[in-house]
Amino acid sequence: MAKKDKILALKDIPRDQVPKNCRLMGLDLGTKTIGVAISDSMQSIATPVTTVERSKFSKDIEALSKIIQEFEVGGYILGLPLNMDGTEGARCDATRSFADEMRQRPEVFGDKPFIALWDERLSTAAVDDFLINTVDMSRTKRKQVVDKLAAQLILQGGLDYI
Repeated sequence: MAKKDKILALKDIPRDQVPKNCRLMGLDLGTKTIGVAISDSMQSIATPVTTVERSKFSKDIEALSKIIQEFEVGGYILGLPLNMDGTEGARCDATRSFADEMRQRPEVFGDKPFIALWDERLSTAAVDDFLINTVDMSRTKRKQVVDKLAAQLILQGGLDYI
């Protein structure tokens, strides 16, 4: 893949290339689930939407497609699970592969979709900590919301940066 085609971190993308006046979708890509959050069209507030149970890629895309159509999404920010020392590991490779596959589905994500990566180190841990210590939520209930809240945290970080 040519350097210009590489999926970049949001901080490495010129601000004038970020789509304006449209909703962005934040994704927390786990091995078992995908947390989904959506911004408002002014790109100021991220809202958790759902958690998609992962199966095979085509089913994952089908579930995301419905949300993309419903909210008229114009771009995507994917959480990049860097190691604590800032290096990329196997989960980062999986995230980049998912982003590359998104580009192969123009009927779902658009002809040249805006896809950016956002450092998500500790996002799930931060959400878990909040739900345990502030909300006092049970483990069962946390499991139902943690991924979409992590997606919200990822997306909100990206929106605040923009």
